[in-house]
Amino acid sequence: MRVFRRGAIGAISLAAAVALVAAQQAPAGAVPIEETYAKLLVKKVTGENARQHMVALQAIANQNGGNRAVGTQGYAQSAAYVASQLNQAGYSVTLDPINFVESWVENSPPVLELTAPTQKTYTPGVDLFTFQPSPAGDVTAPVQAVDVTLPPTPTPTSTSGCEMSDFAGFTPGNIALIQRGTCPFATKVRNAGFAQAGGIIIFNEGQPGRTDPFPLDIGEWRAGVPMVFASFAVGNELANTPGAVVHLKVDSTLTLGTDYNVIGESRKGDPNNVVMVGAHLDSVPAGPGINDNGSGTAAILETALQIGNFPVKNKVRFAFWAAEEVGLLGSDQYVEGLTQAERDKIRVYLNFDMVASPNYAYKLYDGDDSDAIGFPAGPPGSAQIEDQLEAFFAGRGLATVGTDFDGRSDYGPFIAAGIPAGGIFTGAEGIKTPAEAALFGGTAGVAYDVCYHQACDTIANPNLTALDVNADAIADSTARFAFNLTAIP
Repeated sequence: MRVFRRGAIGAISLAAAVALVAAQQAPAGAVPIEETYAKLLVKKVTGENARQHMVALQAIANQNGGNRAVGTQGYAQSAAYVASQLNQAGYSVTLDPINFVESWVENSPPVLELTAPTQKTYTPGVDLFTFQPSPAGDVTAPVQAVDVTLPPTPTPTSTSGCEMSDFAGFTPGNIALIQRGTCPFATKVRNAGFAQAGGIIIFNEGQPGRTDPFPLDIGEWRAGVPMVFASFAVGNELANTPGAVVHLKVDSTLTLGTDYNVIGESRKGDPNNVVMVGAHLDSVPAGPGINDNGSGTAAILETALQIGNFPVKNKVRFAFWAAEEVGLLGSDQYVEGLTQAERDKIRVYLNFDMVASPNYAYKLYDGDDSDAIGFPAGPPGSAQIEDQLEAFFAGRGLATVGTDFDGRSDYGPFIAAGIPAGGIFTGAEGIKTPAEAALFGGTAGVAYDVCYHQACDTIANPNLTALDVNADAIADSTARFAFNLTAIP
């Protein structure tokens, strides 16, 4: 006998669900089945039930040094809590192992020397710094510039190394020379690793204020080769030296740890059509992370518990990501580990990271780039996800604004793999505008979450109105896609 937690579907609701299934046989013009089940799920998923999950996460943090960061007992107990809830609701639960940097020590300064066609030694701490957490390595090889823009444009625009297409024609084993620009350092490093670079030099872009190197932890090591951050002057010199060969050495000790994504999959539904719903489970070390991202975790967990007994048409897979706060490592390693056939089965990915910010705005990821904020649209199908979420808010007379796919949350690896994505975000350290205050209330000129990545992100921090509304929006979109994917190309 399946046992459900408080608030789950009971005998009366099951009878109602059976009647709803019969509605599938209703004549043309009847209410679509996804509409009926979406309304039922929205009633089942309450902000108060979601808040109780956040209370549980706060208690875990209280017992474990005030945080739930990856690699800690606080995270391990958070994962155990989520897995237990999913197991009790009848999900197929997997603890998916991922790696993260447990410790990194630089044993001696890096070496960067031009060895041909002339000789020159660059000075550590002045001309370059080792990227933390660079693996140790010692390589002498030709330098190959990757889509650099020299001279630099007046404002930052370089996309050097941001796409794998930038490495077309790259010779494996060469040292990749990459320019700082508009995408994360970790993205550039990861792509260079895929291109089989023997070493990586990223140099500053060259505009005022972007010329000197500095120490930087990028949380990325998987290229497996030595990597350094150099000044614009060094990068410019190497890029303009035909036949340049350099000696690059990093002397470091890198120790990896293992933690786990929690994946819960419905036992019902078509396994060739997967609706995936995700939120990161870890906090930063500074605090318990109850808005970031206990709010998203709680909302999707409650949605999972309440939809678990629905006769969904499409397989529904809930993901609670590890190590988002140190570089999207959980979601990135998950997507990277999928075969292309497995990726193709994921029809939509819905991401919910910070859905209860105290000075909130209802922000929807800009799937079609209609807001033209500065980043490209998501893969085909992302616009339809945005439209579905927007329709929910409009149906309640609530405004929304667009927010970019800027790579700061776990949708990033899915978009990179061509999987349609969307979701809700209520704001982090950014400042609320007067226009947003007019739409959503709150205070203009103040951060959406003044406790972002701080110890004060406790159970007292989240806005419960935003949590309640967004939990309903999550339930609505999850149910609709669980029963009908015809809108997704």
